[in-house]
Amino acid sequence: MKMTHVAAAFAASLAVAAPAVAQDLHFPMLSYRTGPYAPGGIPFADGYHDYLTLLNERDGGIGGVPIRITECETAYNTERGVECYESVRGDNPLVIQPLSTGITYQLIPRVTEDHIPMLTTGYGRTSAMNGNVFHYVFNFPANYWDGASVAINYLLSQNDGSLQGKKIVLVYHNSAYGREPIRTLEILAERLGFEFLPIAVDHPGQEQGSQWLQIRRERPDYVLMWGWGVMNAVAIQEAANIRFPMENFIGIWWSGSENDVIPVGAGANGYTALTFHGIGTDYPVYQDIQQYVVDRGLAAGAGDRIGSAVYSRGVYAAMLAAEAARTAQELAGHGAITPDEMRDGMEHLNITDERLAELGLPGFSAPFQVSCANHGGPGAAMLQRWNAETQSWSLITDWINSDRELIGQLADEDSAAYAAENNIAPQCN
Repeated sequence: MKMTHVAAAFAASLAVAAPAVAQDLHFPMLSYRTGPYAPGGIPFADGYHDYLTLLNERDGGIGGVPIRITECETAYNTERGVECYESVRGDNPLVIQPLSTGITYQLIPRVTEDHIPMLTTGYGRTSAMNGNVFHYVFNFPANYWDGASVAINYLLSQNDGSLQGKKIVLVYHNSAYGREPIRTLEILAERLGFEFLPIAVDHPGQEQGSQWLQIRRERPDYVLMWGWGVMNAVAIQEAANIRFPMENFIGIWWSGSENDVIPVGAGANGYTALTFHGIGTDYPVYQDIQQYVVDRGLAAGAGDRIGSAVYSRGVYAAMLAAEAARTAQELAGHGAITPDEMRDGMEHLNITDERLAELGLPGFSAPFQVSCANHGGPGAAMLQRWNAETQSWSLITDWINSDRELIGQLADEDSAAYAAENNIAPQCN
């Protein structure tokens, strides 16, 4: 990718000004390549790692400063996630990305005390979108309450603007992650007149027979799913077994990967899921990853998952972190930034259509700008549908906005309670 004249000049100035002692930008990875959630954890970690490797190999790092990538295995276990954090907190980590809502909840007070920013792209504590309270936590570009609202807005569009009298079931992973959208859906059900029924699935989600027998008895019009790992494929298979219409079965973005549908075969045809980024391999950045990373034998994995749903999400998360670091360098006037300077870069991040094109990701995500008050991005998402014959996803909508007025009110209430419990003063002027 060609750099702009301004960016090139800035990078050159950093390279000239760099001290003789080697310095780097530390991007730790809290990953899980083992355990029941590894099928999702592996491609995300590979995409995250490969994008940062691309920046090292093609660009010499960020702003002339090389990137150092470390990886710590959490197995999606909260206790191990905290241990991983403790192992890197003293090593100038620029941003923590735990890829787990449970770990996120445990790390929020720790990163705040240590002044280390945390990015939970599309997961984590939803009310952390309120930067006035959660100064070191960011969850752009969308959160779970956004996802619930977008799903309902899509269903409204499919029902002439009314869900009155409809029945909607939520099948959810019985964890902090899975419970996140319940309150939002309860409020939307009351407002819009549909019946809402949440049904929990315990970890890891391999046994769902009783839940789908209940769903068969309830005969809902639609089923939403907040699942992860093996739970997703099992749920989709169970839905196929009872012949539930797949186009009426909608998963959150963590329930919309190839791993979730391919095992089900033809029965998964028509299954639908949300996404907050583009799909497929038709982006120049993937050609660069192939050339500079895979072909050089530097890929984190086998190099055969480029463009898959969760690999792309790892690439996107790494891109957001890298762009925040670049912004931080510009604000600080030097390349070897600190975690506090990284936090400032994240809070001033501006993802434009023009910048996405420069990065080789034209139209890949909705543009957004972060601010002190808004750490959560735009909250928009699209819907993708699975074609079992071609074994590929296709987008069936453009960007759909969430009800940010409602989401904002809920986030303000939840974050105000958190601030009161933890004696946190407002951070934004």
